[in-house]
Amino acid sequence: MAGNREVITGSDFKRMVSGAYSEFLLEYEHINQMKGAGHASGTHILRTMGAAVLALEDARDAGIGGYAQRMATAAVFGARGAAGVVLAQLFRGIAKGLTGKYTATSSEFGKAFQYGILYAQRIVPEEPERPIITIAKSVAKGAYHAVRADLPITEILGAALQAGENSMKFVDREDAGARIMFTFFAGCLKGLDGNFVSPAISLSLGLVSGQKGMQDPREDLVRPYCVRLSIRNPKIDMEAFKKQLEENSTFALVEPHGKDVLVHLHTDHPGRVVDQAIGWGPLHEVRVTNMSESHVLGAHGALMKVALLAIAENRVQARELQDDGINVIVSGSEEACPSVGEIVGAAHSDLAERYVLLAWSRDFHLALRQAKRLLGERVELVLACDKAQQAQAMRAFDGEKSALENAKAMREAAGIS
Repeated sequence: MAGNREVITGSDFKRMVSGAYSEFLLEYEHINQMKGAGHASGTHILRTMGAAVLALEDARDAGIGGYAQRMATAAVFGARGAAGVVLAQLFRGIAKGLTGKYTATSSEFGKAFQYGILYAQRIVPEEPERPIITIAKSVAKGAYHAVRADLPITEILGAALQAGENSMKFVDREDAGARIMFTFFAGCLKGLDGNFVSPAISLSLGLVSGQKGMQDPREDLVRPYCVRLSIRNPKIDMEAFKKQLEENSTFALVEPHGKDVLVHLHTDHPGRVVDQAIGWGPLHEVRVTNMSESHVLGAHGALMKVALLAIAENRVQARELQDDGINVIVSGSEEACPSVGEIVGAAHSDLAERYVLLAWSRDFHLALRQAKRLLGERVELVLACDKAQQAQAMRAFDGEKSALENAKAMREAAGIS
């Protein structure tokens, strides 16, 4: 008997992602009322999904592997809250399984989802096992048997969903993490079938304004690619060139260097930046770095040996932290967690060679751990659980010591294991 010959295309993949986003738009407020995944986990998931889908809105990679990689990169950088970091790792695993593929068979696509669940499982080290991981494992098991049977992708997702539904009896059905995982796969299935109507975004028709009170995904656009290049044109109009580059980038630096002009910026479309730069003179030493990949960001002419970075929920707390010696402030709260990209961007500045990242809430812990994975030895973590514990840790900081020495002393002073 002939095997299943179904092929999943890049367009199919975009519909699935759009379907998942649409499902979260319908469910995020309900998820916010649930317990188990931190404060406002539904909003954090929605904003993480917003960053992911926005990366595909005008992408020109027709292949499924290219789309998956763009989505994963944006999700990792745009992840907010513990639930958002877990979802981003799910996307990262899916992209790993689809790397280099223009289209995918049902079996290949099903295996990519299993990769994703494995990546999500690895990001949560705590015991006992969280419901979001319990559901993920059940979904993976259901998908595994369907993949082995060489079923169409709709039946693979259906089997995965049924396995997830069956496992809900073993966890609290009102747990936010469990509901997030179930909602994601339900949305993917609806998207693949075309059985959804999204009120805020259409990847085929482009972005439109969201309804009143609804999160606009354009607010979560991330610029995860670092571009550095040199242009041989000493007479270039610096201000005009920088203004042109800023149309598709942030953090745009344009500096003269002998007969060259050095460019350093962050963008979501490196190809557009290179196209713009070509018109200003011969290019050389072009380097594009995906900042969502681990250990690729180095220091560039840092001014300090070590600096403290913390999160402030308002101006009052920001002033207090600065008075206590914090060097870098990132805006955020338990209800509006900073994204991984915002934390990485702050620690990627040229202020210091090394950073100690401080947290005063469990809601920030996974995002800071993800920043540590991306930045490697450039950062150390002090994960306090409340503001009083963070204050104890801050008092132990010594600017003459290394980041590693400081982190150890600060954790001991605050009683952080």
